[in-house]
Amino acid sequence: MGNTRDEKRAALRSRLIEAAEDQIARHGIGGLKARAVTTQAGCALGALYTAFEDLDMLILHVNARTLERLGSALKSALGEGQGTPAQALQAMARAYVDFACANRALWIALFEHRLPEGVETPDWHKQDHAVLIEVLIGPLSQLRPDLAQEALVLRARTTFAAVHGVVLLALQGRFVGVPMAQLHAEVAALVETMTRGSERGQAETAR
Repeated sequence: MGNTRDEKRAALRSRLIEAAEDQIARHGIGGLKARAVTTQAGCALGALYTAFEDLDMLILHVNARTLERLGSALKSALGEGQGTPAQALQAMARAYVDFACANRALWIALFEHRLPEGVETPDWHKQDHAVLIEVLIGPLSQLRPDLAQEALVLRARTTFAAVHGVVLLALQGRFVGVPMAQLHAEVAALVETMTRGSERGQAETAR
């Protein structure tokens, strides 16, 4: 059977996503150009806009691929870090730092990309981001079984934000950022501090 119109469109979308992913990895999201993407994908400039609504939607699909890989890395670390909740959190923190360092431009694109004012992020892409919080719920619920689900989600968001902030400042080379040589150690120290705080909070609640 020959290719149908839908199959050809799917193949085009795949080539464009792969080309955009490569362009972002090499030049950063700020250096992404539609013509460079379509040239690499082997299609006309106009073909991009038949496959995607615009360049922003193409970037969302690249970010979705990055989130899928990041989620897999965190889940794998969670599985390998079986033991105490603290060990699981440390394993995921190491995996997060490793992924960010190995995929710097694509990782930064996840958080730097902004849709035009008035354009809502599609629900499917919001769900893609959920993995960053969901993987933390299990270990945190073991540390703080007294917390309700809503409070656990909030604690997971806070935990993620704390680690992410340290990594982002370091990778951006900010003067207040942690030196790259000490990034793993400082993230581990941060997670240990948060873990001990959660353990003390649970002990006080149990009194």
